[in-house]
Amino acid sequence: MSQPLEKILALTNINDITEMVSTYLKKPVVVESDQFSLLAYSSYYIEQFDEANQQTIFAKRWTIPILEKFMEQGVVEQLKSIPVPFHVPPIKDIGLNPRVVVSAKYKDQIFGYIWVQEIDPPLTDAQMEFLQNVSVHVGRILYKENQLKVMKDEKKNEFYKKVMNETYRTENQIKWEAANVNVVLPANFLVTVFTITQIDEVIFEELGETIRLFVNALDRPAHLFTDELKIIVIIGSNSPAAELSESAEQLVHTVLSQCKSQAVYAGIGNEYTSILKMRTSYLEALRVIHTAEFLGAPSLLTFNYKKLGVLRYLEAAARFNSETQYVNEDLLKLQRKDKESQSNLLQTLEVYLLNNCRIKPAAEQLFIHTNTLKYRLKQITDLTSIDFEDFNMNCQLFIDLQLMKRKKQTAEHE
Repeated sequence: MSQPLEKILALTNINDITEMVSTYLKKPVVVESDQFSLLAYSSYYIEQFDEANQQTIFAKRWTIPILEKFMEQGVVEQLKSIPVPFHVPPIKDIGLNPRVVVSAKYKDQIFGYIWVQEIDPPLTDAQMEFLQNVSVHVGRILYKENQLKVMKDEKKNEFYKKVMNETYRTENQIKWEAANVNVVLPANFLVTVFTITQIDEVIFEELGETIRLFVNALDRPAHLFTDELKIIVIIGSNSPAAELSESAEQLVHTVLSQCKSQAVYAGIGNEYTSILKMRTSYLEALRVIHTAEFLGAPSLLTFNYKKLGVLRYLEAAARFNSETQYVNEDLLKLQRKDKESQSNLLQTLEVYLLNNCRIKPAAEQLFIHTNTLKYRLKQITDLTSIDFEDFNMNCQLFIDLQLMKRKKQTAEHE
């Protein structure tokens, strides 16, 4: 056993180990958790850190662009599957120089990663073996630290579940219990919920891991836990002026971009300052998901409850239509015309309504010339009694269009 390795194996502090590894290899070294949060970095070679390292050190974690690029390049999957140190080629888009990385494992579970920026000269075989031996030691240390974290997280999870289920009646009760379990309550917060339609534990676990990675990359404090087949994320801030919706929408869009092969539903509740409103935000997020499930469309026009608008009333409108046997004759005429002439009048109508009856943005969304859109709108008004100057009619048209699309999707799946 080499003398540097023997010294490192006698250490239990990750910062000290990182410095010694960096000194021995003469290269910048970063140690991260299994969720890519920064645990330690070497200070001796800090001036040689590349842009990706600098961003990670500044944010204390991978940023979302870095995480997305690593997932796109397959680096995240390699980290999970390759048990020995391996080379990561440079990625100019995120300012990443060549790397050697190894997972820090214990009992066949990954607890962190050791990254070495491979500036000239490259690592020798002996140095790669040294790094492998260090990773086992680091894995053992992180395992012990993780055991304590798991216990703390379980207490937090139980606390937030009780808040969601309205176990506590007053804010003082909640604050008292939060203090008992060492939970720092945010000044304002919102709840985001993810779920899947397919009951599959493997898929659910993979989704949870993806969400956890992106939650950890957010620039806001957040806490994630699962409840049955729901993954619940509480995003908070201590700044009353914080725009939490932007962070939540960024989270939803980035997660869904990684889960295109699965039917994942997501909803974002409103932002509140009273902790007693946490259940309200949670139920609002579930309402978005329920609406998406009702329409059979995971990708709603919005994932945010406050932007849901009339969509939240569609299920009630569908029941009323069924009871009264209501049908929109104008839309039936356009549907028949589309079928006969292979036209796109229904789609044109929906996009035009979504753009508040504005010609230019509607034409841009449809990828057609404004004159083409005007011609189609004339066709619509000639075929029907639709009057785009009538606000109430426009609202009714939009609702009926969504229910017509749902009816068509339901028929296709039967």
